[in-house]
Amino acid sequence: MGVRVSGQSGRRLGTPALAAALVLGAWLVHDGSTGGLPPTPSVAEALGAGPSRHALTGIPMKASAPTRVRIPALDVDAPVTGVGLDTGGHLATPPDDQRNLAGWYRDGVTPGQTGTALLVGHVDIASGPAVFYGLGALHRGDRIDVARRDGSTAYFLADAIEVYPKTAFPDRQVFGQARDPELRLITCGGGYTEGEGYRGNVVVYAHLTGSRRA
Repeated sequence: MGVRVSGQSGRRLGTPALAAALVLGAWLVHDGSTGGLPPTPSVAEALGAGPSRHALTGIPMKASAPTRVRIPALDVDAPVTGVGLDTGGHLATPPDDQRNLAGWYRDGVTPGQTGTALLVGHVDIASGPAVFYGLGALHRGDRIDVARRDGSTAYFLADAIEVYPKTAFPDRQVFGQARDPELRLITCGGGYTEGEGYRGNVVVYAHLTGSRRA
């Protein structure tokens, strides 16, 4: 499942800005009943609820594709695959039968580079909860580690966890290119309607705090 490009005037194919148009509603859900609804972020974790930075921003890294994402607080340890656009002009997603797999928008920056890197994942699949099921339970200051193809690791801290309705998703805020190395994790959430699926998206905002070089 993906989101059509149409209606996004002024955005060029393959740019990070275009990703804002593409990711909304891109993570499919089959019935919303496999294991119960996922956690919803607390208002205490929202943007503006506290300091915007828990540590100084790390030194930007050179480009290198992500290979694995680890979120210790959620016991997430998952491989990462690149995703782009399908033949219909939609943002592709990780395979629907792969529970423990995240996707990186490969036409954007890599995690650790200056800018806004995007990692996406299913909240659930037909067989049950999936890789990003627990994103809504994260807290500000929780760690996110991204291993990269060159052998390095980028270390991020969560700044905020928000949930947005798909009908009012703040695409510029979420996907606009940051001046520092930042990361967004995105999945479905925000309540569930039978026949329509999840009504929103959970977004984790994070910033680079350090790295381990190859």
